[in-house]
Amino acid sequence: GTILDSTAGGEPLDYLHGYRNIIVGLEEALDGVEAGFQTQVTVQPDKGYGEVDTSAVFAVPIDQFPTDMELEAGMTVVGELQDGPVRFTVREVRDQEREVVLDGNHPLAGMTLHFAVEVVGVRAATDAEAAQGYPVPRVV
Repeated sequence: GTILDSTAGGEPLDYLHGYRNIIVGLEEALDGVEAGFQTQVTVQPDKGYGEVDTSAVFAVPIDQFPTDMELEAGMTVVGELQDGPVRFTVREVRDQEREVVLDGNHPLAGMTLHFAVEVVGVRAATDAEAAQGYPVPRVV
């Protein structure tokens, strides 16, 4: 029931179909459509941002953070892992235990998502777009 994002009254969202620029469930619903197509799409978690992975919620010692960082529930922190930077949401700061509970799940994991979609244009990707895997940004 909460609107998380909208392009109404603004520029449409450009994406490169087939390159996972948008969540799988929405991309599947738009496969083969043409300009003028309108629909409402419901995307279950397995085709959206995934189910909640309880193993991605864990506590780390508070001394792993800079001493001047004011940690609070709801904030996002970035950690460096072998594969590169990863975003975590701080779920809880346990001062007495001297630990912080982090959540590596996407904020929309486990949620059923609802989209109202109007396709305003469809065109073939340029060679450059196909090579890079996303559309060339609009010049305004």
